[in-house]
Amino acid sequence: MKTVLPDRQQSLLQWVSQATGINTFGVKVRLRGNDLHILCEGTECPQRWRTLSDLLQALQQTDVDLLTSKEEPSIYQVFVYGRRKGEQRPKWCHRVYLNQIDKHLEQVQQALLEDSEKSKQSAGALIVSNESLARQGNPEAIARYLSETLSMLGVSVQAKIKLYKPKNSQPEENRLWIFCLSSYSPDASLLAEPIAQKLRYLKLSGYQDAVIVSQVIGETAPDWLLRVDLTPPEVMLKEWARWGDVQAIARLLTEVLSLKVAVQADLKESTLHIFCTPAYDPLGIAPIPDKVMCLEAILPQLEGIAPQGILAATVYGQKAGDNQPTWIDWLALPATKHPAFAISPLDLANTGDQPAIVFLLERLLNPDLDWRLLTGGIRVLLLKKNDLLHIMCDAPVCPGREQVASKITQFIRQLKIPGIMGIRVYGRRAGNKEPFWHYGLDFEHRQRLVPEATPEFAATSKYFNELVSSETNEPILRPDLTTQEVQTFVTEVARDWIATASATAKKFLLRSQLFTETHQSAEANPEAQGLKVALVWGTLGLLLTLQTDWVLGQIITRATPTNIPPSSSGQKASLTSGKNQSQKTTFFTSTSKTKSPPNQSSVFNASEFTQSDDTSIKNLAAAPLKEKATSTAILLAARSQMPSFNVRQLDEQLALYKQRLARTGSPPDVLIIGSSRALRGVDPAALSKALAAQGYPNIDVFNFGINGATAQVVDFLVRHVLEPSELPKIIIWADGARAFNGGREDITFKSIAASAGYKQALQKTPIAANSNDLPENAVNSPEEKTSEEKPEISTYEAVNQSLSQALASLSTSYQNRDQIKTLLQKQLFTLSPNQTVASEKQSTDGTSDESISRQAVDFDGFLPLSIRFNPARYYQKHSRVSGNYDNDYKSFQVEGQQDAACQELLQFAQSQKISLVFVNMPLTEDYLDPVRKQYEQQFQQYMLRLATNPKFIYRDLSQQWIKTNDYFSDPSHLNRFGAYEVSKKLANDPMIPWPVK
Repeated sequence: MKTVLPDRQQSLLQWVSQATGINTFGVKVRLRGNDLHILCEGTECPQRWRTLSDLLQALQQTDVDLLTSKEEPSIYQVFVYGRRKGEQRPKWCHRVYLNQIDKHLEQVQQALLEDSEKSKQSAGALIVSNESLARQGNPEAIARYLSETLSMLGVSVQAKIKLYKPKNSQPEENRLWIFCLSSYSPDASLLAEPIAQKLRYLKLSGYQDAVIVSQVIGETAPDWLLRVDLTPPEVMLKEWARWGDVQAIARLLTEVLSLKVAVQADLKESTLHIFCTPAYDPLGIAPIPDKVMCLEAILPQLEGIAPQGILAATVYGQKAGDNQPTWIDWLALPATKHPAFAISPLDLANTGDQPAIVFLLERLLNPDLDWRLLTGGIRVLLLKKNDLLHIMCDAPVCPGREQVASKITQFIRQLKIPGIMGIRVYGRRAGNKEPFWHYGLDFEHRQRLVPEATPEFAATSKYFNELVSSETNEPILRPDLTTQEVQTFVTEVARDWIATASATAKKFLLRSQLFTETHQSAEANPEAQGLKVALVWGTLGLLLTLQTDWVLGQIITRATPTNIPPSSSGQKASLTSGKNQSQKTTFFTSTSKTKSPPNQSSVFNASEFTQSDDTSIKNLAAAPLKEKATSTAILLAARSQMPSFNVRQLDEQLALYKQRLARTGSPPDVLIIGSSRALRGVDPAALSKALAAQGYPNIDVFNFGINGATAQVVDFLVRHVLEPSELPKIIIWADGARAFNGGREDITFKSIAASAGYKQALQKTPIAANSNDLPENAVNSPEEKTSEEKPEISTYEAVNQSLSQALASLSTSYQNRDQIKTLLQKQLFTLSPNQTVASEKQSTDGTSDESISRQAVDFDGFLPLSIRFNPARYYQKHSRVSGNYDNDYKSFQVEGQQDAACQELLQFAQSQKISLVFVNMPLTEDYLDPVRKQYEQQFQQYMLRLATNPKFIYRDLSQQWIKTNDYFSDPSHLNRFGAYEVSKKLANDPMIPWPVK
């Protein structure tokens, strides 16, 4: 006996060497999943049974899990190999189950005895397979059974049984949990169906379902979850046979007849024809099935099943291939006595019977009965809300939209269910509540004032109490107050406030003696007294005006620096923004690696944003920062031959894009467009890397995000600014509801429409005269305005203009009225406690002068921000603007000019064979107040209607990381860490048709 009990600190290699007596240079070990592989080699191949005997005795006395680290998975089985040094393949291999070491020892001892006696007797102990033990329901045996397959993929398995308490007061049930641990993140489609097949093959009893949890080693949150339906195949067959499915009935009857008789069935009208033939008759000499035996087996089954819509059955006995049966019998079924069973499933479905609709849909989506019994197939859940029928399809692998949506739509349309005006179809992986994709179709025109929210489906069809949403701490309105009561209360408060304000203003005006009440007599207010009062007040007003003008002039003189030369009209606004020379130098050299003076503490981090006050910030994954391209973009835009679009960022992004085209000679494969949410929210480098990991190497991605870009801006950019040869294969439009608000003023597009670049783009790509394609301010272009006849000016207006010009030349503040206006706005904005006069863009889009000076895109057009959103600090510097006062949602409506632009863009993308993917970008919980949530739901319904177009793909990430503030730079914009996660999620999205090179 060479075994020495090892110390806990000894390695597996040393332990195997001590146990077998083989030098450590001749031993190699490797741990994959739950399997330990041991290779023993020497100048001569080690003896199989002697080596195994030593190793098994050591295993019997040692817990091998103690020799591995706590992070390593448990070891279920050991593979031992033996070979001669220098050879490529092992000479022998032996598998050892650690839960049956005694039986393995008995087998090895018998083999050693045979070698010594040179006996030819067959030996031994019987090794029970893991499959046989797993069928008994033991969780450890189930884990060993699954690890036989998954260990080859580097996935270790653990199994546990947890009690589950249904919400409908039913007794507790056992639920099987399978934990798959790995050093990487395996795709769910890779493991889902193999695990489902192996678990269902066991035919476990006592379990309704199993939950598969995939988790990367070292992480706390699971990567994905999967539910496997463990309903036995016999139960599934009986469920379908109960609804009159002919194939299921034939399969059940074949099993009842002990596979000695082959059963075929055919349904004609309401009679089931059953043909009984010999199960195996290659020579044609097998006897015809016995009539009495067949009828005694078939009749009880059919009476117990009571198939729906089948009144009778005719049973035939014959040989295979015979035209005439040897015997015939006729059976009456329960439907003849019970009228409820006589109605066919199709007729029940036409009346709106939901169980019948579920059966017909499941039969439609699972044409292969064997595959459904093997994996559980596609299951269907129904939910009727008002005049819509919501249909959820789930399976171990999420069913494709193209696979099921058209079939379901066509089938439901043919049913003509009363009260149903449309359907909404969803697809998801079994076990999830949220759908992976949506599809909707209205059979008739529907007018809805309130958009329908996507309903929640239970994870299983059994527990329908899970349809209730989980409780949250979000405040809600009082349900006992009606809309009329609220309106009455608001009206009364407003009336009282108006009356009080009117009375106060009236008293003030009467005391000034410039106004009198309407019922006052003329004698009480003589004309002489009126002239005196007017003269006094007029003089005071003139003195006050002069004094105010002088004070404002002094303020402007002090506020304006004297060392800044006046800017020339030919320079860019960004280069003449009132900064001194040192500030300009800092702006252009912000990407340099110059260190701060040692006596001055740096308050900026690597991305030129102020550092956080937190001393301990958790590290988040993100793509490496790339070289900034701001200075290059400014120079390229200044040298461009194309006129400006009055939007500096559009000019610079276009210049970078043109430079990319000139360098590569071809457009990028993927173009990201949208507003600042796209500019900051999708990282081209991270997306390209993630796509390479998914099997799409060398995908070129460019981010063409523009602050404030709406649907009109995106449509103009794609259809008129870029040439057809400059367009990509796929466009990722990353934005949200704000870009489609047709009720607010589109400031960005109006600025573009008033530019020389807009005029040249329209001349280069003329468009049809359609009022929906042009903005309101573009209808009257600058040329039309100059060609219009000027209106005649009256004598009074001419005198008024001359007097105004004369007074303006004497005033010290009139020439600087724009600066005064800006200064007053800043002061009022600072003093106001509720800063609702400005849109939230001022604080979140980063369009202020101070933020622009710190922002810099890279050469991929992406703006990486490292700042993390912290509500406690953020709202000390910025106002909390609610949805009621957010100008981006002002008069919110999706119909109008933005919708027209979106439709034009969609048609253009189809004509150019460009895939268009719209991504609803993530938002924070702070941002989604009740008002914005209502608008977001309205926008969701609008997107679902657009998603009926096969060339338009809609992906909703708006609530993906609603509570993960570290992924945001402000309430509605991602930072580079969030952009990294979004890019990874998009790359792993199976619904997006990524280009293949």
